[in-house]
Amino acid sequence: MTATTDDSFLDGRLVLRQPAHGYRAGADPVFLASAVEAKPGQTVLDLGCGVGAALFCLMHRVSDLLATGVEYQSELAGLARLNASQNDFEATIHQADLAELPREVRNATYDHVLTNPPFFDRRAGSMSNSPTREAGRGEGMSLGIWIDIATKRLAPKGQLTLIQRADRLGDVLTSMDGRLGDVTIQPLAPRVGKAAELVIVSARKSARGALTLLPPLILHDGTYHNRDGDSYSAPAKAILRDGLGFREVLLASR
Repeated sequence: MTATTDDSFLDGRLVLRQPAHGYRAGADPVFLASAVEAKPGQTVLDLGCGVGAALFCLMHRVSDLLATGVEYQSELAGLARLNASQNDFEATIHQADLAELPREVRNATYDHVLTNPPFFDRRAGSMSNSPTREAGRGEGMSLGIWIDIATKRLAPKGQLTLIQRADRLGDVLTSMDGRLGDVTIQPLAPRVGKAAELVIVSARKSARGALTLLPPLILHDGTYHNRDGDSYSAPAKAILRDGLGFREVLLASR
């Protein structure tokens, strides 16, 4: 049996069991969840949900969501079900390949689809020796197909939200066809004066709004790392510790 750990998110408000080794959820899914502008009672689908970190961070912030997750790896899907139960969330978790979604998911559309696709294009890099890390970070299915599958599951005016490496933003935008509009890009920069390393991209189905590039969210105080310990900026802490949404944090910082 694979060793696991119980890890705290949102300053201990959420505790998730995940594999002790290999790919492990960290800050990225928390930031992803904070950018999803869901409302109580809406339907939400997390594609590649892992142990449920993004989905359950979102459910902690927004009540009464009708939540569904899809995860290819059976071990992670099982942990996601366990995490839902242990945190008193009602969510349906499917173990399935995204290319062969369960009939229940294929026949439904959702107000929100969120996803944390693998970051690394394996045409330009080597595979990890860890199966869970490779599945979480190595791109088996192309990013374009991943986004196409997500788009098909959106209801009209439904919102797609994803997090990706900044150097793959071109791939993300190229993969978004005429079905998606009102695109918003939120860069995440490690420090003041540093280039963004991650972006959160959102778009709406059947929308025609112009693309919006937001100012970067600065994740850490100071211009360089000069000490051990927590150096997160106040806005980043509001998301990672307090579980606030991006919109709330941005309004509070004005």
